[in-house]
Amino acid sequence: MLKLLEKLSPAECPKLLHRVVDGLCGRSLPKRMEYGETWSLLEWGELISSLTNIFRVAVGKKCSDQEVQEMLGDLESVHAEAILQCVHARQEEIKQALVDRTNRICSSQLDDFNWQLKLALSSDKLSSLNTPLLNLCLDLTENGIQRAVTIEMNKEELNTLITTLEAANKVMLQMK
Repeated sequence: MLKLLEKLSPAECPKLLHRVVDGLCGRSLPKRMEYGETWSLLEWGELISSLTNIFRVAVGKKCSDQEVQEMLGDLESVHAEAILQCVHARQEEIKQALVDRTNRICSSQLDDFNWQLKLALSSDKLSSLNTPLLNLCLDLTENGIQRAVTIEMNKEELNTLITTLEAANKVMLQMK
């Protein structure tokens, strides 16, 4: 679908690319009516989607110039160079937009945590319990409002939490 970009003159191409990046970064996208004579509605949608995807992948995966060129396929060199220049010029801005987009997935943020280890010696049902318990206090901020969440876990629940956090860490390391 990037071949559709070749309908645009090399002089107009960078302007469109930077407007697409503006849209990716939360500002206004280019308006179709400005380019209505160049592309049909379907072509316009496919082009904007393809360009946005190229910018996301190129910056999100930290692609080299060679990898970006491979993604562009057999696009004319003038237009391919314009895309590369736009990626280089707006890389930090695109990266920040991608981070902000990811952060919006979950509105809660961990500010601090505290833990205490306790030994439950008995309960109302058993006179001799001797069970270690962990009290975990999480200080969270959600939509600007701070709140504390306290969790009490036995040894098995703590092991499950640790295993889950290790798996999450492994996934995060693979994403880098």
